[in-house]
Amino acid sequence: MKPGDVVLIRLPQSSGGPPKLRPALVLAHLPGPFQSILICGISTRLRDLQPDWDELIGTNDGDFAASGLHERSAIRLSYLYAADQREISGVIGRIEASRLQRLLQRLSHRLTA
Repeated sequence: MKPGDVVLIRLPQSSGGPPKLRPALVLAHLPGPFQSILICGISTRLRDLQPDWDELIGTNDGDFAASGLHERSAIRLSYLYAADQREISGVIGRIEASRLQRLLQRLSHRLTA
């Protein structure tokens, strides 16, 4: 598993319900033996899309088919989660390196602003 991979993982729901198997994007590996993978959630709920923060990946995008996603989706940088590798059910796809770089730059800019 490496940055740019789209994985499946059980994540808490914003409504407070039980964790649900969802796609997520691997952003980085973190140091240490626990919760060593930084991911962000991916959602088909587009009405809350934050411009210049969330990343829309659509069916016309060059990396959509390779991503393993089935619908237009938002990669949500606000939904960060530090996961243990054992929590991840598997890799379903991958996004382009340029998209990953753009997301990491947005996150880095926000953290240093």
